[in-house]
Amino acid sequence: MTQAVQSNTKKLTLMAMLAAMAYVAMLITRPLPQVAGFLSYDLKDVVIVISGFMVGTGPAVLIALAVSLLEMVTVSATGPIGLLMNVLSTCAFAVPASLLYHKSRRLKSAALGLTLGVVLMTALMLAWNYIITPLYMHVPREVVAGMLIPTFLPFNLVKGGLNAGITMLVYKPLVGALRKAHLLSPSESAGGRRQFNLTATLVSAFVVVTCVIVFILMTR
Repeated sequence: MTQAVQSNTKKLTLMAMLAAMAYVAMLITRPLPQVAGFLSYDLKDVVIVISGFMVGTGPAVLIALAVSLLEMVTVSATGPIGLLMNVLSTCAFAVPASLLYHKSRRLKSAALGLTLGVVLMTALMLAWNYIITPLYMHVPREVVAGMLIPTFLPFNLVKGGLNAGITMLVYKPLVGALRKAHLLSPSESAGGRRQFNLTATLVSAFVVVTCVIVFILMTR
């Protein structure tokens, strides 16, 4: 019983720490230039998908909800609409990656899950921007429809690709740091030491650099 309580306490502490890290990551990226004047890159998805890898899909969704709600009441001016879009985008990215990784804790599973997350997030955001953005921007739906392919599609692909690449680069170092802090046991991140190799690091770094360059060009 005591061990179960200690395990739950450690998991809740880890979730709280990851939520705080996600919130700080969101704050760090807020000053970045926006695409089309209102589309913002957000780094918190990296922390949340890593949360899914570490503690499971359900906790990652809870962290996404908590951080998005905190963002709404502290720094965001988009209100419930922004909250909805934040949660949908983050969960669409993090859930497929987390589910696949927990079925098979291998590099290929992580990479495939992140790729599916990028695709699902992009498709979902195209649909929901078509539904929601006319209400938010107070423009005819035809105007938003004309922005879907040239603006929303590349933005979400770049955002998702950048977050997927960063996730692959920082997951192993973060796991190591949390192990040293005794917040994560080897069994909770089994396979992490075997999965991330030089090839994966180089490919991920190339994806990150490419997406950063494209993002800079998109904000000009």
